[in-house]
Amino acid sequence: MATILAIESSCDETSAAICRDGKILSNYIANQTVHEKYGGVVPEMASRAHMQNIVPVVDIALKEAGVSLEDADAIAFTKAPGLIGSLLVGSQFAKSLALALG
Repeated sequence: MATILAIESSCDETSAAICRDGKILSNYIANQTVHEKYGGVVPEMASRAHMQNIVPVVDIALKEAGVSLEDADAIAFTKAPGLIGSLLVGSQFAKSLALALG
């Protein structure tokens, strides 16, 4: 039974999903309302919002799925396309988490 934690941070939403054997157990999305007053996405603000949102989003996704980090067999993340700063937040979080979990 393979369990995957998937992280998405390509633009202005931070999301995490848990998939086990092809079935989505949870999918949680945090929207960024900070951009509304600018009429579009501000890349630096998006990156900072991802940094604030990524831990709570992953925690909620894990809780909704009823699994722990140790249950994850793999961690996936969005590589492209997207805003480079936002993508870096997701990729570095995923890589760091995978390293910490061994």
